[in-house]
Amino acid sequence: MDAISYERAGDIAGALRAAQQPGTMFIGGGTNLLDLMKGGVARPARLVDITHIPGLDAISTLPDGGLRIGALVRNSDAANHAWVRERYPLLSQALLAGASAQLRNMATVGGNLMQRTRCPYFYDTAFAQCNKRAPGSGCAAIDGHNRMHAILGASTQCLAVNPSDMSVALAALDALVRVSGPGGERVVPFTSFHRLPGDRPELDTTLQSGELITAVDLPPPLFSEHAHYLKVRDRASYAFALVSVAAALQLDGDTVRSVRIALGGVAHKPWRASAAEERLTNRPLTDATLHDAAAAALQDARAQRDNGFKIALAQRAIVRAVNQAAGRQGGVA
Repeated sequence: MDAISYERAGDIAGALRAAQQPGTMFIGGGTNLLDLMKGGVARPARLVDITHIPGLDAISTLPDGGLRIGALVRNSDAANHAWVRERYPLLSQALLAGASAQLRNMATVGGNLMQRTRCPYFYDTAFAQCNKRAPGSGCAAIDGHNRMHAILGASTQCLAVNPSDMSVALAALDALVRVSGPGGERVVPFTSFHRLPGDRPELDTTLQSGELITAVDLPPPLFSEHAHYLKVRDRASYAFALVSVAAALQLDGDTVRSVRIALGGVAHKPWRASAAEERLTNRPLTDATLHDAAAAALQDARAQRDNGFKIALAQRAIVRAVNQAAGRQGGVA
């Protein structure tokens, strides 16, 4: 077993200084990182514990009426916080759909954003081919078992999907990610935080070297009345999504005034379904318009040998999630 040094940071500045040493990784709840270390996928030389940095575990209101969720807020605390439940039910539902209660009690919001794919070829070092783990080695999923893999935004270098439920809701809610680093503080639009694989699949996010997530900002609540998170999976508990949908609406009678739709389980990053949103905005919410929007969301999908079923599944999931968000219990799925 490799020797690992450990340091506990007392503030953000101390954490950033410690991160300048090569081979350093931040650790919060550790629910994903420790698994990766046990399997030999992650091999940090140094861990910087950020769990004692004051203020990063707080949830607070913003001057514009939005909400700031600190990077160290536990997933269970965020999901059950009164402000989140009442103002951002989509986020609460997504958090409660992820992992188990025990893991949610440990996992942090910042760590959730940084969790890595559950592609079995990435997790099992017995497979030599994995461009995400060993750049340039190839992608075993292309010719292997790819039932769980991407149908949108994939490349010839990687078919892995992002596993986070929380991130799908944050993509739909137009969240912002606040980070601190050697160059100071910056704010990243959530849809730009995770990246598609392209020819650099080993890079999951647009974070720069040594940067630390400090908070997630949510805009003023616009979708507290009509929101639904739907997760379709092989079993009802502790399973990652085959397809998930975060749907949020503003309705004027039967007319959609504003809509947000994001998909999970289908791409290397949470996938914002902009084409579907365009087909629904300022139109009556009918079965015809909804099915048209769902088809538009998947118009660029490309199936692999084992995952073609995801295209129809995602379309049906969009229809069901939007109907649920709108309270159309009798809508056609």
